[in-house]
Amino acid sequence: MAKTLISYILPVFNEEASLTAFHKELTKAIQPLEKTYRFELLYINDGSTDASLDILKKLQKKDRRITIIEFARNYGHQLALTAGIDYAKGDALIIMDTDLQDPPNVSVDLITTWERGYDVVYAQRNSRNDSWFKKSSAALYYRLLERIAEVHIPRNTGDFRLISKAVADEIRKYREHHRFMRGLVSYVGFNQTAVPFDRDPRVSGASHYPLKAMVRLAKDGIIGFSTAPLKAISRLGYLIAVLSILAIIYAATVRLFFPQYAVEGWAFTVISIFFVGGVQLIMLGVLGGYIARIYTEVQGRPLYGVRAVHVSHKSKQR
Repeated sequence: MAKTLISYILPVFNEEASLTAFHKELTKAIQPLEKTYRFELLYINDGSTDASLDILKKLQKKDRRITIIEFARNYGHQLALTAGIDYAKGDALIIMDTDLQDPPNVSVDLITTWERGYDVVYAQRNSRNDSWFKKSSAALYYRLLERIAEVHIPRNTGDFRLISKAVADEIRKYREHHRFMRGLVSYVGFNQTAVPFDRDPRVSGASHYPLKAMVRLAKDGIIGFSTAPLKAISRLGYLIAVLSILAIIYAATVRLFFPQYAVEGWAFTVISIFFVGGVQLIMLGVLGGYIARIYTEVQGRPLYGVRAVHVSHKSKQR
């Protein structure tokens, strides 16, 4: 009987400093399972400008389980994960980063938990080696997302997880461009559980998720899985209308019954105009965010472009 195939989805963007060490740790972690499982290691080179692709090709010569999906340019982390899911053939797919912050030995725990009948096993962080700002902003964001999202997205989780073939088949049906993969996995449902772990620091280099990219990903999570911003616009409008009525009542009362306290001037009027104008611009910005997503989806462009798929010349896995 053929062994069960496990696919690892491994996005790469300028990770020349950590790739060799990561692959060594990964192969070491999965070695005890080779009697039970076959492994497919899908490295997605997301338009790296350093020597990452050359390193991957050298690793492939030594490890025939490696397949390299080479993007035509940099499309971003979420689309690299999408390509990996599209190309993976495994009965279970493990998504993890290649900077060694996601410990390879934890992926073995994901497989063990999957064997108990779960379709999604996500790695949930007990701790993380990040700056105070990143920790606090992430905690605040996930609390907000938990309150407003229309699906439950677990706190303290990233994209490091295992999904079954059935879940992968469902996710392949979703082709929106602004992707929030952990939200999609939650959205499709199935039996899900957590495996707690402690996140390690990066082996070298800096994070490829700068503040701008994190804000964009956070926005995709909120807009993609919640209509709360749209509902907030109408609620804010009602609030401003109520405040305006109260202001009118106050002004009329002072003018009629306490004329000696009435202050002639334009300050209140000018402040009101600027306040309402600012609120209107915020409303237009929220609407613009949703309209921009509609525009992108209507264009119907492919999610990503693949320059080449590098497959090992040897047909058999060790």
